[in-house]
Amino acid sequence: MFKKILLPVDLEEESSWKDALPAALRMAKDDGAELHILTVVPPLPGQIYGYFPEDFEPKMIDQGKAAIEAFAKDHAGGTQVVPHLAQGQPYSAIIDLAEKIGADLIVMGSRGLGRLQSILSNSASQYVFQLSTRPMLLVRDDLYVRHINRVMVAIDGTGVGDDALKLACELVRDVPGSSLLGVHISRQDIAPSRGGQTPADELLDKAVQRARGFGVEMKAIHGTGDIGRGFCQAAEEHKADLVVIASQDRRPLVARGLVDIDRLLGSSVSDYIRVHAPAPVLLVREPEGR
Repeated sequence: MFKKILLPVDLEEESSWKDALPAALRMAKDDGAELHILTVVPPLPGQIYGYFPEDFEPKMIDQGKAAIEAFAKDHAGGTQVVPHLAQGQPYSAIIDLAEKIGADLIVMGSRGLGRLQSILSNSASQYVFQLSTRPMLLVRDDLYVRHINRVMVAIDGTGVGDDALKLACELVRDVPGSSLLGVHISRQDIAPSRGGQTPADELLDKAVQRARGFGVEMKAIHGTGDIGRGFCQAAEEHKADLVVIASQDRRPLVARGLVDIDRLLGSSVSDYIRVHAPAPVLLVREPEGR
């Protein structure tokens, strides 16, 4: 399912990747994927951000790549690893490389900070979380990464929500003995129609049939109340090892390369789940051009 997985690491700050690394390695091993490891260094004074030109400080490049290769050798466990070195703003380098190599998944550690805290602390994971259109696995640094056996997916009836369900089904199908739980949280109960089903019942029934079309039997549950809190409570109650959620990008194409401060600071269900979910969060974004 995944062919290229991108794991950004800060070789000087182990906490930035030590919890994300086991998940990245496990997924790469399960799918036979390449694991691309990126480290980003700051530019020299007066230098333009970007990847190192071929004639720029070859010794510095060699030292950086040697450090990444040594890291990969120590941690890869037989997985094919491709090292990358870039300089500049970490979030820009991560997004650029993900596009350049066609990454199927970005895996990043997350400190579980709220949105404003993340921005003020210049959290790369927060910016990539908001700006990248590629699937992204966020592993909070206070979580223990278990084997991915119990997968939970948010069912919302949107196009990108269908993408999240498809990805969740493919994950479960690839892991023998795993299970899938579909969760829909509505803000309030809606009376059943004449047929005895509520809109939530109909939505979940369609999701179950769609999962079955991917060869996966999915259990479905419905709750009411605050969507972010309800989803996190369900993940806790059902001991989910991984939660899969969708997040639509409503910005016009011309603005997707820019930081939208209102969007970064505004309330967001996906951001609440990122901070509070009791399991790693796999975020599925709306593809370009949809």
